[in-house]
Amino acid sequence: MRWAAIKSLRALVTMWLVVTFVFFVLRISGDPTTVLLPDDVDETTRAFYRAKWGLDAPLWSQYVDYFRALLQGDFGISFRNNQDAFQLVWDRVPKTALLGGTALTLALVIGTPLGVLAALYRDSWLDRAIMSVAVFGFSMPNFFLGILLILIFSLHLRLLPSSGSGTVWHLVMPALTLGTGFAAQIARYTRSSMIDVLSKPYMRTARSKGAGPARRVTWHAVPNAAVPVVTILGFKVGELLGWAVVTETVFAWPGIGRLLTNAVAARDLAVVQCIMILLAFTMVSANMLVDLVYGWLDPRVRVGAGTRQR
Repeated sequence: MRWAAIKSLRALVTMWLVVTFVFFVLRISGDPTTVLLPDDVDETTRAFYRAKWGLDAPLWSQYVDYFRALLQGDFGISFRNNQDAFQLVWDRVPKTALLGGTALTLALVIGTPLGVLAALYRDSWLDRAIMSVAVFGFSMPNFFLGILLILIFSLHLRLLPSSGSGTVWHLVMPALTLGTGFAAQIARYTRSSMIDVLSKPYMRTARSKGAGPARRVTWHAVPNAAVPVVTILGFKVGELLGWAVVTETVFAWPGIGRLLTNAVAARDLAVVQCIMILLAFTMVSANMLVDLVYGWLDPRVRVGAGTRQR
């Protein structure tokens, strides 16, 4: 219980820091009316909208009012669309969740077996080939890979749509673009972890007890090698969301990444703040989930935590 309480308190402090940082950075970066209103609008109209959006009050007063509203579940109104900011963002969440979930699944399905194979055939031509592909996949910028896929599969071969989200075929190229770099990283982490596990004494013990190669890899090596890989996944989810902003923009995918790009360009403060809070909440939740899975995969973590508590 103490462990869970400390984790929850740390998560709340992190969320408060993110909210505060985003609020002040957006407020001191300029006046939103200079972007949202036409250049030739008179000062009276500009002052009217500043008062309407609460931008004429002192900064500390805006912060207190925003935080009080936030605690009541009010994320504000979009300056550009005059709609509830949270509802505007929430409507885009399913699209980003679909894209991110597909890319993550793709990365795990491709990256994990390749990392295991590279470790099992360490220093062979297969290992070098897999690691070369992994380095290439990790080094390829997302926007370049996305444009390359559009040129090949949409413009040249005319097999896949270049933008939108109407059918499952619209998902193929964005998911490949988002998942390729992530799969390469998973392959590299899995390989390193597997090489470390394969040299452990309990692997020799399993062999001496008559366990076959398939059983040793499946029941002894992979579960133990998964522990550090799962730890990395918590941090990589944040990177995945960051990459989603670029990918959604390249493929005109109607998710929160594209909405964030448009909101930042228009200085739509309420929408930007809402998306940043949602992303921070996702990151914090993912890391807490990773801690739980880590403890489930490695019982020594639970035992150690219990010992410290006593």
